[in-house]
Amino acid sequence: MQGNMLGVTPEAGDTLIASFARPAPAADVVQLLVSEMTLEEKAAQMTQAELGSVTPDDLARTGLGSVLGGGGGNPGDGSATAWRDAVDAFVEGSRRSRLGIPILYGVDAVHGHNNVLGATIFPHQIGLGATADAALVRAVARAAALETLATGVRWSFAPCLAVPQDVRWGRTYEGFSQDGVLAGQLGRAAVEGWHGDDLRRSGVLACPKHFVGEGAMVWGTAGGEHHPWIDWWDGWGAAWQIDQGDVRLSEDELRRDHLAPFVEAIDAGALTIMAGYASWHGERGHGNRYLLTDLLKRELGFEGFVVSDWMAIDQLDEDYGVAAAMAINAGVDMVMVPFDYERFIGAVVDQVSAGNIPLDRIDDAVARVLLAKHRIGLLDAEGADRAPDVSIDVVGCAQHRALARRAAAAGTVVLADRGALPIAPDADVLAAGAAIDDIGLACGGWTISWAGSAGAITTGRTVLDGLRDALGSDRVRLDAHGDADGATARVGVVTVHEPPYVEGGGDRADLAIPHDQLEVVRSVRDRVEQLVVVVISGRPLIVEPLLDIADAVVAAWLPGSEADGVADVLVGRSPATGTLPVAWPRSQAQVDGRPDSAPPPWPIGHGVPLGSAVAPSRSGGG
Repeated sequence: MQGNMLGVTPEAGDTLIASFARPAPAADVVQLLVSEMTLEEKAAQMTQAELGSVTPDDLARTGLGSVLGGGGGNPGDGSATAWRDAVDAFVEGSRRSRLGIPILYGVDAVHGHNNVLGATIFPHQIGLGATADAALVRAVARAAALETLATGVRWSFAPCLAVPQDVRWGRTYEGFSQDGVLAGQLGRAAVEGWHGDDLRRSGVLACPKHFVGEGAMVWGTAGGEHHPWIDWWDGWGAAWQIDQGDVRLSEDELRRDHLAPFVEAIDAGALTIMAGYASWHGERGHGNRYLLTDLLKRELGFEGFVVSDWMAIDQLDEDYGVAAAMAINAGVDMVMVPFDYERFIGAVVDQVSAGNIPLDRIDDAVARVLLAKHRIGLLDAEGADRAPDVSIDVVGCAQHRALARRAAAAGTVVLADRGALPIAPDADVLAAGAAIDDIGLACGGWTISWAGSAGAITTGRTVLDGLRDALGSDRVRLDAHGDADGATARVGVVTVHEPPYVEGGGDRADLAIPHDQLEVVRSVRDRVEQLVVVVISGRPLIVEPLLDIADAVVAAWLPGSEADGVADVLVGRSPATGTLPVAWPRSQAQVDGRPDSAPPPWPIGHGVPLGSAVAPSRSGGG
């Protein structure tokens, strides 16, 4: 290799990256690298492979641009140490490639570094939206970034900037709000938190997603039982009815209601954006040149790179080469393959050779990827060594758990109360419901595994723990099923919940609370003077059957590993400041969009301060 335009000549055995002067101008570094790359190396730099499908030696051989560990793809025993060791090995392998360009390792850290055992699991974004507190969201994202950095990871597929309009959607909990302005304010704060004050030295690249309009898909347009992913899902409900479906908004509506959060994110410095599965009037987002190139890159001035979602380009055409060309020509710069990366590289090379993808489009895509890597400090000798030195001890640390507890409390919304809250410090409590002492149910999907699961899946604190801390263990009796020996108490606290789910696997036509859970509520009602019902869910559920029997109804969303924050509100340790980020329907007919005699939904912004005694009845209550 000859001396390069930066005036450095690699020593024998050095890669080009290792020889760069520090600091080297971005334009010079990117131009030099692109000029040095073969077509195969360019295609490889546009490739993201899943960790189980690639080895460090494969990275050394091919020069892939990225590896991801997502959807439960966890290295080793899933501990922070196992993650750090695996990421370091992949980075080291990539530095052994011909040019030595380090990979970007990406993760689905959507509510904390949530695949890592023992990490702090923050509330899902709908719960953060209920706080309406940009400073808190920024702090949460920063804490998540530090835990992510501690494992060597420099890229998070967050925040989700969907503006969910139909709460039957299984990804409702991933959006901050139905209000695009609020979603934009909080999305901007999240990007700022992920990037930190110095992106090069201590930042994790945020990846706002999914561009654009995915919260407005039409129910029934996603393929249902014919959806290609349906065989992966063994859950319940009406899987894949709206997720990955069709958006039928006018362009004015799309811009007015769904574009603003991305404008905020770009203004905050976002350097990666993920394209969306959803279609717009039948045209898949990953193949829509108008949205990805004309709107995002040219009109909005986005300088970073667009990454595809998991296997998303496969949906564009049955011929994989044609699908790859459609996505790249539309504006996708990196493809989350995620398995057969050799096939993708070969398809890109073939399509360029056949004239179906212009070489300057490839060069532009690679340059965008390299620019992001440069901005985060990977394309110089110092930054290429490893991620910033953040101690592994920060993962799940006490400070971050305290922040998560505060976030869970701040997002708890009192929907209705007739004097049951706050619970008196001398009250005895009968606690019931499966979710009252279950970390997995409190965390929901995207926790340790892709879909999450019930049970002690990681370390944390439950609503029951919080009640016992505040009132004393001797005053809080657990009767999870509400059918014990007839014990009575002054106050009953009962949870109702959804099981964990993700994406279209959570698409659910009927948002009624299951009958068996209602029976637990009714059983406890007969044994207590005052009854508080806490809803643990990723979206509004139909609480109408509870309104005549409960003295208070509280929305806790999916509070995460520090669910004791919910109890802080119940007992008055924390104020009830949470307000609804989405409208909460009172009946299934309202969910379905049919005329209904029930009171109107609780609107965005609704929340009852403690002690205001607003009756939880069908005819009143905010």
